[in-house]
Order: sequence, then structure tokens, then C-alpha cells
Amino acid sequence: MPKLTNISGREAVKAFVKAGYNHARTAGDHAILTKAGFHTLSIPLYKEVKPFLLKSQIKRAKLTDEEFLELVRG
Repeated sequence: MPKLTNISGREAVKAFVKAGYNHARTAGDHAILTKAGFHTLSIPLYKEVKPFLLKSQIKRAKLTDEEFLELVRG
């Protein structure tokens, strides 16, 4: 199982944008991402996002951990 550690909020946002989400706005220190027909995602723009938080957003986006890590790596 891949590790979801050492991923910043900005890296996570870029990965979700590659997956088809739109960066709708930034509210405080959270990026709000939208995609038609899917849940809205709220990603904290921290230096390192906790793995359990990333995991929940990945599930909401209907991605696997492996797919998400491929998007992060580029």
C-alpha cells in the first residue's frame, strides 16, 4: 500500500486539478475544488497534509491511492 506522507496542500491541489477538478476559490487556508457530478473537496494548504485527511478526499474524488500518487508525481 502506498504511503500518503510528505504531500503538501499545494501538491494535492495540483494533483486533483490534473484529475479534472477546478480550483474554484481559496477560503482562508483551504482550497475549494469542484467538479460536476462529484463532491466538492476542501484541501488545507498546509506544508504537509495528514494522510487520513488526504485519504478521505481521495475517496470522495473516486480515485485510488495509486492513481492519486501518480498524479502527484507528475
